[in-house]
Amino acid sequence: MQNDLLESKSNKSKFLQLLVVSSLIFGMFFGSGNLIFPVHLGQMAGNNWFAAAIGFAISGSLFPLLAILAVVVTKSDGLYDLARPVGKRYAALFLVLVHLTIGPFFGTPRTAATAFEMAAKPFLPAQYNQVSMLIFTAVFFSLAYVLSVHQNRLVKYVGKYLNTIFLALLAVIFVVAFVNPMGGLNHMPTTAYQTTATVSGLLEGYNTVDAVALLALSVTFVRAVKGLGYKNKELSTVTAKAGTMAISLEVLVYLGLVLLGAFSLNKMKLSANGGDALSSIVGDYFGNFGAALLGVLVTLGVFTTALGLVASFAQDFHKLFPKVSYLGWLRVTCFVSFVVANAGLDTIISWSLPVLMLLYPLSLALILTSLTVHTKSYKGVVYKMTIAFTVLPAVLDMFNAAPAVLQTGFVKTVLNVYHQYLPFASMGLGWVTPTLLGFVLGMVLGKMGVFVSNNEEVTQKY
Repeated sequence: MQNDLLESKSNKSKFLQLLVVSSLIFGMFFGSGNLIFPVHLGQMAGNNWFAAAIGFAISGSLFPLLAILAVVVTKSDGLYDLARPVGKRYAALFLVLVHLTIGPFFGTPRTAATAFEMAAKPFLPAQYNQVSMLIFTAVFFSLAYVLSVHQNRLVKYVGKYLNTIFLALLAVIFVVAFVNPMGGLNHMPTTAYQTTATVSGLLEGYNTVDAVALLALSVTFVRAVKGLGYKNKELSTVTAKAGTMAISLEVLVYLGLVLLGAFSLNKMKLSANGGDALSSIVGDYFGNFGAALLGVLVTLGVFTTALGLVASFAQDFHKLFPKVSYLGWLRVTCFVSFVVANAGLDTIISWSLPVLMLLYPLSLALILTSLTVHTKSYKGVVYKMTIAFTVLPAVLDMFNAAPAVLQTGFVKTVLNVYHQYLPFASMGLGWVTPTLLGFVLGMVLGKMGVFVSNNEEVTQKY
């Protein structure tokens, strides 16, 4: 009887730990983009909201889940380990590019800039915007630094507290909105969502770039689970379960947000973006208090993401460049993020998109190979061929999304040919066909024993 009671308590404790870890994962990757993109999607999709939401969930949730599983099945201790079968130099370069992009150069500064735009700027005199931004971002990244100093405490800060508050506030908005909806779901969708709602939703979800982020944040997740005492196979199982729970919750949140946007068409016109749409919706239900509520909600969402980004940056860079301590890299990323954040949200977004268009195909190609051939003796050639075939279309997608100043006459000519002759290129998915061709060619060469070397084998352990 006593043993049964102890076992019951142990199982309950493990389940609670699983919930906390899943909350940590959700909190770290669910930021402002995840909050506002689905709302705008719902407005554009109208009565085709469900089909569009399914497409959005595929790219915005399924791909990130596959990223988590790729880390789990390969037993990687970070992004470098995951990409190492392609080659040590590529793994190091890929790690640096990903972390600089979603870290101090673009992603992390954007969290603070977004929080300022949504939570502080509406309440401050316009003439003090620059000074206010400076003070706000200084406080934002100082807090991020203090809370990230002790890596093992992130589970408590994010999983137990910050993300729980975020989800509670979001639940309040959902309850109020769905108990008293703005109207029916009979509005015509915009042109792109009339016949290809699912595909359009998938492409919109592509903009969340969560698959890239979760590859980089994986090191933080793994170490958080290790800090709870899990090891080896149990470590992989808990991480996979927590990741699946986090992504499942995200799908439900996405459905709610898309539906919220679709309902809003009964009272308001199509907004310019999801931020404006969500602000209008919350303002309609909560009045003046709504602006403050939304500000707190967005700030919590982006702050938990910032904690994950600065911690994973410091962890991975310390592993790659061990002469600088974790705290040293943490100071670097927090300070550089503070400086870049003050360039303004529009500037950050305009320069980050091209780099993300480069990294997303490379990340998905890495996920594909990690999930399929990581145990094969010939995995090296498959990894190399897949990435090699992905690089060129990824670079072209980068130039296509670049600011006009970088699009010279030659570049435009090349892009026209690329969009005309390669399937899906005009939609920003030109990498799909070459990546699959590279993967198949790598499999054929690998099974034939071509280019296979024992030196490509990498033993990866936690």
